[in-house]
Amino acid sequence: MINQERLLERFLKYVQIDSPTLSERDFAEVLMAELKDLGIDVEMDDAGEKTGSNSGNVIARVKGTTGAEPILFSCHMDTVSPGIGIKPQIKDGVIYSDGTTILGGDDKAGIAAIMEALTVMKEQSIEHGDLEIVFSIYEEGGLKGSQNLDYSKIKSKYAFVFDSGGDPGQIITQGPAQVKINATFVGKPAHAGVAPEEGVSAISIAAEAISNMKLLRIDEETTANIGSINGGGPTNIVTDKVTIAAEARSLDNDKLKAQSDHMVQCIKDAQAKYGDFEAEIEVVHAYSAFKVEEDSDIVNKAKQACINAGLEPFTAKSGGGSDTNNLNGNGVMAVNFGIGEKKPHTLEEHLHIKDLNATGVLVLELIKLFA
Repeated sequence: MINQERLLERFLKYVQIDSPTLSERDFAEVLMAELKDLGIDVEMDDAGEKTGSNSGNVIARVKGTTGAEPILFSCHMDTVSPGIGIKPQIKDGVIYSDGTTILGGDDKAGIAAIMEALTVMKEQSIEHGDLEIVFSIYEEGGLKGSQNLDYSKIKSKYAFVFDSGGDPGQIITQGPAQVKINATFVGKPAHAGVAPEEGVSAISIAAEAISNMKLLRIDEETTANIGSINGGGPTNIVTDKVTIAAEARSLDNDKLKAQSDHMVQCIKDAQAKYGDFEAEIEVVHAYSAFKVEEDSDIVNKAKQACINAGLEPFTAKSGGGSDTNNLNGNGVMAVNFGIGEKKPHTLEEHLHIKDLNATGVLVLELIKLFA
């Protein structure tokens, strides 16, 4: 069984190793050393060179003791800000940060659970098929690590990602596609006090475009948001340039296209209303939606592993992207498990120790089930 005390110590150690997005190297080297100590083959790919990170994805392979088909476990190494100098605290069976940073359970809880399960598997000589492990970089803010993974090196047909804030037992079978929309509105500068009528305010153009957009919750499958607005300067100058960064997500690809097209049209219409300038618009497809059928073999096996781990399995949809999207998009059928991350990406992030333990047990039960 899982060594609960060691698992907790492992998690506390991991969250105190700084690994913000693009600076995952220190954490990656710790994980690679630990994997090598377990006698596991491990390498780092070149995804860092493609994304600007100081680390690549960590890829490990465990030769099976049976002839079973390989399966893949995956989590991401990077954390959001503020995530430097995390100081974990434990109170009444719950792990918190000290309130000045995130905790980093997203996604170091998943990594700790996988590493502990691998350790127990080796210690107790548990039968297992071939295993592949991917600890990715740059998941936060774009899934860039898994996007740049060399999938020709992956042999597994099924993958299990441990990166959802739901309770252990949750199985995410559907996740949204996302597009990012970056736009620059162009106005005309003028002295705001002497001759404002000679100017065209890019701020006014941007305001009109945004006010005409359908945003936030569009329907049960679709969301949209303006993340940032930048531009302007002294109050005595009519602003001639403003940029916005926006996104849209949907579980339905057609709905996503309709929402994206709507937002782009609002930008174009507002810009055209104020003169002959054209707004600069960039639409980037970040990742595709995925849907794994409820009656599929991977979902049935995921449910059985949850039951074997003493958990009540249930399937759910997610409004957020994860490496699960890119795995499915590259021919590896994947589901994402809830691991109990509460209020991730906030200073109130916390994790119940019992959920950390349950996740470790679940990883071990998956290994046994697929042996």
